[in-house]
Amino acid sequence: MTTLDPRMAREYVETEHAALLAAVESCADAVADSWDGPRTTDASAVYDRLAACLDEHGVRDALPGVLAGAVDAAGGSLRAEPVPAPPYVVVTSRGPLLRATLDDGRLVVRINAFRVTDDGAYERADGGVSVAVR
Repeated sequence: MTTLDPRMAREYVETEHAALLAAVESCADAVADSWDGPRTTDASAVYDRLAACLDEHGVRDALPGVLAGAVDAAGGSLRAEPVPAPPYVVVTSRGPLLRATLDDGRLVVRINAFRVTDDGAYERADGGVSVAVR
């Protein structure tokens, strides 16, 4: 049984895919700029626009390769080749979510572009886009 190192996966995504993260950041800024104020309670105003922008810039198609590289960097191996669709790649109202089922567990990579406030509104994540891996 291999022990996965999520820190290595996060470092890999942040260093090897900085241009992709910048594209997610740009899309998130465009989405937030379309709102009437600094936040919205309309999840579709986040999700629909973010998904469309990511598709327009080819980000969703690139995400399976990011996932495969993250799994490799973490010390795991994929059971199957990921595709830019569920269950491997999902665009959520917070940002892209990448999931890999491995022989010894799961690796989940979340690219956070938005956060949900305590009152259920969406706003841009503090500090821009961030990567979380578990």
